[in-house]
Amino acid sequence: MRQAHSADGGPEADGPTDPARWRRETGGVLARLGIVVGVLLVAGSGVFALNHVTAPEFSPTTNEIPALSVQPASVEPGTNVPGNATVAGTAVEGDEDRDDAEPDEPEQPSARETLRDWAERLGPELDVPPRALVAYGMAEISMRESQPSCQLSWATLAGIGRVESYHGQYGDAVLQDNGVPSEPIIGIALDGSGDVKRIQDTDGGKWDGDAEYDRAVGPMQFIPSTWSRFAVDGNGNGESHPQQIDDAALAAAHYLCRSGRDMSSGQGWWQGVLSYNDSVEYGQRVFAVADSYASTAQSLG
Repeated sequence: MRQAHSADGGPEADGPTDPARWRRETGGVLARLGIVVGVLLVAGSGVFALNHVTAPEFSPTTNEIPALSVQPASVEPGTNVPGNATVAGTAVEGDEDRDDAEPDEPEQPSARETLRDWAERLGPELDVPPRALVAYGMAEISMRESQPSCQLSWATLAGIGRVESYHGQYGDAVLQDNGVPSEPIIGIALDGSGDVKRIQDTDGGKWDGDAEYDRAVGPMQFIPSTWSRFAVDGNGNGESHPQQIDDAALAAAHYLCRSGRDMSSGQGWWQGVLSYNDSVEYGQRVFAVADSYASTAQSLG
């Protein structure tokens, strides 16, 4: 089981993997994080950058996440950043009525609709559910609007989502159209056994079903105590839930971009990812996958 850090930088459990599983799962889609994928604009120009969030550690006892195809990148922390990829989507203004539009001007698609087209085209090439790509893309767009200095890419979020839960498909789960896995994704009890952190229950079992110890939950593997601090409503339904990928991806973005962090710098990117899970091996895996995703997206235009 890998270790993660809380929003304050203290060690916490982070995602559905343990050290041994981590090694087995390593060979991964090499991803180049910082690559620009064409951005379709509805009004004005806009590049979207995502952030990450602290994920509670998920450590299943069996290796049920398909192995990555390549070894983790051998980059040293702080030296560089996976390509700063931006999502192809519409500007946030695309979701609002435009009073200055010509009477006969055709209605522009919303950001989410445009992202859906982009995700449907790119998803099969990346082996990422289009529904997950939409969540990562919308999180990037939101952060570009609320915290533009962070400059976090959707590819970084996707890299974390792949390593944490195979984009909400851990085990036999299927990521549904509503963004919720068909089976709840819940990690092992953080009871201090082995190399697992000991974290007593903080949510009365509300999110993880365990009233004795905390467990990482959802596609981005949040520990309940961290979720309580960063929970957001990513899909606009008036609720926030760690199992819902729009909510989880945006929460992760806020977590990674906290304290004014610049995720486009080598130092900022590594600080953010290692705060999510304090493991160089973890960071190198995320780097490799994110870099591969961004690279592939760029090559496809």
